[in-house]
Amino acid sequence: MSTNKIRFGIVGTGTIAHRFANAIKNVSNAELVAVASRTKENAEKFGDEFNIPVRFDSYDKMAQSDVIDAAYIAVPHSGHIDCSCLMMSNGKHVLCEKPMAVNTSEAVEMFRCAKENNVLLMEAMWARLVPGTLKMLELVKNGILGDILAVEGKFCYTMDEDEMDHHVFKPENGGGSLLDVGVYGLNFASWYLGKEVTKINAQADYYNGTDSHTCVLLKYNNGAIADVSSATLLRKPNEGFVYGSKGYAYLQRFYAPQEIRLQFNNGETETISVPYAGNGFEEQITHFSDCVLKGLKESPVVTPEQTLFITKQMDEIRQIIGVTYPQDK
Repeated sequence: MSTNKIRFGIVGTGTIAHRFANAIKNVSNAELVAVASRTKENAEKFGDEFNIPVRFDSYDKMAQSDVIDAAYIAVPHSGHIDCSCLMMSNGKHVLCEKPMAVNTSEAVEMFRCAKENNVLLMEAMWARLVPGTLKMLELVKNGILGDILAVEGKFCYTMDEDEMDHHVFKPENGGGSLLDVGVYGLNFASWYLGKEVTKINAQADYYNGTDSHTCVLLKYNNGAIADVSSATLLRKPNEGFVYGSKGYAYLQRFYAPQEIRLQFNNGETETISVPYAGNGFEEQITHFSDCVLKGLKESPVVTPEQTLFITKQMDEIRQIIGVTYPQDK
């Protein structure tokens, strides 16, 4: 391993892999040196697009190679555990796309595998590390909004008719809106209201055995309430609010804002600009690589405890709305 740059390999060549490959160009402590796909054609095509020197036509070959220090797992949710454990069992650090696991038992096994192989495993919750989230957390900590009493967040999109074969609609892939994008809303709620949840209520609509629209209410022991929703076949404004006793913050793209609009009870307003360094993935790549270079086996920000907390919440919500996956058995 280089003393100043982490050599990454990407596992998978889909949309999210493209975003990662674009972002890593802007990062000083990491470089993209390899890509792995199940087909030689896809590996070569992706490799050509991003000028990646090493291309693998199997995940095993990448895992067993000595050209990478870390792997970014960008396959559908159901493949996260196998790909991550394959890489970690071969001594590679892993940044795994969210949700890191389909259920809690998978997440526990993945962290066990990381510990056993003495490597870093981190969920790619990029939104926790962008400037807007860091600034919002700082504002809340400094009490600018007073006591935080409620949060709202909506991440709802609709797929096109020609995309209905997408893995988000397949239970065997851990499909559904809750795992795909509801994970952002649940993280968002926990960032500003903590983990003392006393009651969860949820309602959902369904498509092909997955939740196509889910609304969740979380009640906290201090009386605060979070209202988060997710959808794969319904578009809502992708926005959120953090409400306090002194005023509220409006956040477009609530989980990773580039602008914070504050509205105080006394009528005063303030707008704070907090742009990304690039496409929003740069900060997580920098943070993860910094952790590896420092020899850390856990991120102090995107912690195993946080990932497990949210995964358990999603398990509980799925139980309430009646969504099960083959992996649950």
